[in-house]
Amino acid sequence: MRAVVVHGPGDLRIDERPDPVPGEGEVLLAMEWGGVCGSDVAYWKHGASGTAALTHPLVLGHEVAGRIAGIGAGVSGLADGLPVTVHPAEPVGDGRLPDRIAGRTNLYPRIRYFGSAAFDPHTDGGFSEYRVVRAAQIRPLPEGVTTEHGALAEPLAVAMHAVHRAGDLRGRTVLVNGAGPIGSLVVAAAKHRGAAAVIASDISAASLRVARSMGADETLDISEGTALPQDVELVFEASGAPAALGPVLRATARGGTLVQVGNLPGAAVAAALGDLVTREITWIGSYRFVEEIDDALRAMREGLDVSPVISHRFDLDRAGEALAVAADPASGSGKVMLRLGGADPGER
Repeated sequence: MRAVVVHGPGDLRIDERPDPVPGEGEVLLAMEWGGVCGSDVAYWKHGASGTAALTHPLVLGHEVAGRIAGIGAGVSGLADGLPVTVHPAEPVGDGRLPDRIAGRTNLYPRIRYFGSAAFDPHTDGGFSEYRVVRAAQIRPLPEGVTTEHGALAEPLAVAMHAVHRAGDLRGRTVLVNGAGPIGSLVVAAAKHRGAAAVIASDISAASLRVARSMGADETLDISEGTALPQDVELVFEASGAPAALGPVLRATARGGTLVQVGNLPGAAVAAALGDLVTREITWIGSYRFVEEIDDALRAMREGLDVSPVISHRFDLDRAGEALAVAADPASGSGKVMLRLGGADPGER
């Protein structure tokens, strides 16, 4: 089979690898679609994503979907041909968590994640023609949800988790700073959860157009100095840009809540944080997700349309071009998709 493999900084190859065979408790997936994430780009450009650095070649990709092509011993309730996506996380260890974070498996100290170099050996991702997956990680797609959209259940789950961290959104006004794919999906998740009005801000006009398509009631292009609104009770910071923290904290109402969903750098940065104290803002982190991938699939079944975030599609053998487009701010790209195998009817 063919697989998209990063061998080091700037070294991306389409490698031939043996076709995998499912073992006990596993299923074989014929992969169809994958979404390019910022971590995929980071491994390709820098040989690392955050503190996880390559020590040997890694198959990229954790936003994936396909169809079951084989079933291992001991697996029940799944059938060949079933369209599915994957929960890419697998806790390593006894699964026990302190009572204060019981059930919050995303905070487990050791987690294998598709397409991650956090462990050695690394955990290969799903940018390949086939992938063996633990049956427990399989999530069947609802009727009417294509595998292309199913591959976006993972980033939508990230957005759903951020929204869940914020509490009840019904009737509230929300600001989402950063309208890239995650930010635009936060817009959609907030509207799905009953937010009365969602304002999206970004420096990219293309991203703001996507945010409006995903349900934003108002968009603000802050590239030319437009100020963020003031006294917003609930704010999601989805850009991950340290320079945005000061203005975003100032936009948050006194006693309001700021949910940090954009990944911040792991190194020291300069940021104006005084308003966190003087305005008594509650600043909440949001990391990956628990089981919100199920919420994401239910939302898609109920009509949440993720298609506006998709800007480009490439075949597997053009993965290098796909990552280059995703990495280039001038490309105006949203979510860049890789066609890994046979497409759904109507998508050819």
